[in-house]
Amino acid sequence: MDKLAIQGGTRLSGDVRISGAKNAALPILCAGLLTADVLHLDNLPKLKDISTSLTLLAHIGMQAALDDHGGVDLHAAELTRLEAPYELVKTMRASILVLGPMLARCGEAMVSLPGGCAIGSRPVDLHIKGLQAMGAEIHIEHGYIHAKASRLQGARIFMDTVTVTGTENLMMAATLAQGVTVLENAAREPEVVDLANCLIAMGANISGAGTDTITIHGVDKLHGANFSIMPDRIETGTYLVAAAMTQGQIRITHTRADTIDAVLDKLREAGAEIEVGVGTISLTMRQRPRAVSIKTAPYPAFPTDMQAQFMAMNCIADGVATVTETIFENRFMHVQEMQRLGANIEIEGNTAVVRGVEGLQGAVVMATDLRASASLVLAALVADGETVIERIYHIDRGYECIEEKFNQVGARISRVH
Repeated sequence: MDKLAIQGGTRLSGDVRISGAKNAALPILCAGLLTADVLHLDNLPKLKDISTSLTLLAHIGMQAALDDHGGVDLHAAELTRLEAPYELVKTMRASILVLGPMLARCGEAMVSLPGGCAIGSRPVDLHIKGLQAMGAEIHIEHGYIHAKASRLQGARIFMDTVTVTGTENLMMAATLAQGVTVLENAAREPEVVDLANCLIAMGANISGAGTDTITIHGVDKLHGANFSIMPDRIETGTYLVAAAMTQGQIRITHTRADTIDAVLDKLREAGAEIEVGVGTISLTMRQRPRAVSIKTAPYPAFPTDMQAQFMAMNCIADGVATVTETIFENRFMHVQEMQRLGANIEIEGNTAVVRGVEGLQGAVVMATDLRASASLVLAALVADGETVIERIYHIDRGYECIEEKFNQVGARISRVH
């Protein structure tokens, strides 16, 4: 099992190019199931979750031809198996996103329930309720969601809680439904907008993406298209926080500042100087960061996927901060590992109280989920001595070439076997 060995104490300086967004790419790959034509995607990140998704789509019958420049041609002319088996779904909860497209295009789908998740329960009941409102007949048998519908019908669907994958699944299903579907209390995340833009390029009739009410006028069929996946806003935020922690100077390229306003505001509050250009964000930190309190909430509020990184920064910041997690109940598992590095953190329910210390010390730590593993990398960058991070397959799920990118701006990270 690979590990990352990180020598702390270096100041980051230079340029980092941001990859395509994992959380946009995963649903857009599934959108390829909605047409028999070729969907060409650019800016596809090379990640474990992407390869897992392509394996699942190949099982269903989609052909995928990757090139050397982050492009892929998806061709789902013949879907031979309308099933997503547990063996593939259990490794990545986003696999549920094949349910809506398969049902809408083929009239049937059988998808394994996702099972457990390290960061907490992410139930799919809203996906099921929404599809039932559109006329689907759904049974849950032997751990599988079995859905049938001769043709889905438009409906007005109110989601009790904001769900990104639920919004994406129902939006994809509604593109081929008969009539008009209105999704109320819809997720507003930029990745939802990116999926909508891709579907529109394929011939879908969608309005309101980016607001809490999305309207979809169903069409008879979708066609192929060329589409470029948006930059990864969480990768962008992660490198910005790393530069702030090391009192560095960094320029992020091929990114979009408009997707991370809440993160940039908190970095400025911590003392960072930030300049935004066309596709670039430059950050300079001239002193020890100031502690900043955060509370996660659905977009456009502070993203849960940046919570662990800001906790890492607060560990070495000047002052005391609270970190409140409202999205996932088990998303403080990185706390114990940070304490091994010398962090002063106390958990009170869904809030962590972080008292900044002068410095951290290197140790052996273990990654528990994707964003927790990133936060441990950031903490290791400022720790005294060597930190070894185990179970780094979590990092490879969501960060492309993380050690190469960090080393380009002055870090000392090596992958060991």
